[in-house]
Amino acid sequence: MKFLLIVLIFITGCASTTLNTDSGVSRQQLLILPKFITNSMAIDAYKEAIRNAEKNNKLNNNKELLDRVRNISYKLIDEVTIFRDDAKEWKWEINVEESEEVNAYCMPGGKIMVFSGLVKKVNATDDELAAVIGHEISHALREHGRERMSTALVQQVGIIGFAAYIANKGTSISTDAAVQAVALGTTLFFALPNSREQEREADKIGLELTARAGYHPMAAVSLWRKMSELSEVNMPEFLSTHPSNENRIKDLTEHAKKINALYEANKNK
Repeated sequence: MKFLLIVLIFITGCASTTLNTDSGVSRQQLLILPKFITNSMAIDAYKEAIRNAEKNNKLNNNKELLDRVRNISYKLIDEVTIFRDDAKEWKWEINVEESEEVNAYCMPGGKIMVFSGLVKKVNATDDELAAVIGHEISHALREHGRERMSTALVQQVGIIGFAAYIANKGTSISTDAAVQAVALGTTLFFALPNSREQEREADKIGLELTARAGYHPMAAVSLWRKMSELSEVNMPEFLSTHPSNENRIKDLTEHAKKINALYEANKNK
């Protein structure tokens, strides 16, 4: 079993889902899970989200906001082939849910949802909305959801194998305790660092995407400052799936400056 897993990872697990562009993102990714599985799961999950929002009369209630979000999103989608050729052919969907949550997401295959709280609570400008939507689209372009599920699959197989090893050795350490220790270790030193790397990639690709669509990349910095003011708890970075506020603002500022020429070339689109 262990040998087959290693072979599977070696054959199918090393690839980069996006082209090497000005963002500089070219990391090889662990992608064991077939794409059709994650896409199918995303379609089902998005349909369920739409049904629930409609049932509660919270879907696309504000036509002005919906039109605004869709116009911004379509401008961003027009630029996605810079990163991967097939993305323009995705069956993109864009909706707005009435919610106090300050968030948005883009599921695999281009299923976008923006929560109205993102506009209401931080008074987001078009450039700032583009920064959020561009960031979320970037997660889909990089297939980060598929990568996380592949990582979880490897972790699960590894933990089960370690538990069997402990049991066979007859050690005084309980199998449950050993499994818990391994699970914590893989979360802290494998899963969380990978998640933070995914966030950094989405930041970089998102900035390039928004700049190419004619939105100011520094809007990501102003938006994140607003978002950080809303955060009630600043979790230590090593325990968080996101970079710390200070590090994220610093990284966004540096990268926004690097790609400002792209924005200047496209700002009149």
